[in-house]
Amino acid sequence: MNQIIERTKQFSTQLESLNFSLDCYIYNPLQYAWAMHEAYLRRFVSQKTRTLLLGMNPGPFGMAQTGIPFGEVAAVRDYLRIEEPIKTPISSHPKRPILGLQTTRSEVSGKRLWALIAEHYSSSEAMVGELAVINYCPLVFVDRGPTGKNITPDKLVKVERLALEAVCDGYLGDVLAMVQPQYIVGVGKYAYQRATAAATRIEGVRIGEVLHPSPASPAANRGWASQARQQLTALGVW
Repeated sequence: MNQIIERTKQFSTQLESLNFSLDCYIYNPLQYAWAMHEAYLRRFVSQKTRTLLLGMNPGPFGMAQTGIPFGEVAAVRDYLRIEEPIKTPISSHPKRPILGLQTTRSEVSGKRLWALIAEHYSSSEAMVGELAVINYCPLVFVDRGPTGKNITPDKLVKVERLALEAVCDGYLGDVLAMVQPQYIVGVGKYAYQRATAAATRIEGVRIGEVLHPSPASPAANRGWASQARQQLTALGVW
């Protein structure tokens, strides 16, 4: 399904055309980690898929580094088994360099999510056609301050957030039309809201939500995997 590859390239170009007043570094892994992302799309998102899991935007040690949604390095290397060249952004925060698969820090959210998926599907090949993971917004917003903290899309100036959401909604709607999932599941509240908005274009798709695995969430630190498994089972996904 090469159309999803071409649509994603167009999506990246649309994102590059947006302007943001926020004083931050903006990383677009669809640019510098395109080879990784394209390989992921070809293997896991380029066919009809029963369930689509939707994240919000990349974490600094996950997709920002690998170009793969929730792309914790060990999961990408050992479970998904994708290894392609990764370039570096034109500019980046000194505390948030792009090291690709050489990244030594683990993305906790990605580690938790892919560990749960790997527990259910014995191999990444078994996942194909059953479940795929994408991010609603692939851009990373990094504060220019000394800590280089992540800024999530919902914190953007309203008019700029709405412009970003219009581009991301359009892409998500097209992806849904291409992969024709029975379920779309938002990972966290914001992703659930955006999934709900986009899924109105697709007849018969069921919409659900699972708890976000971020360690910033106290609830997620109290047995996230068991809670997420119960939510996915209750939805009928598993």
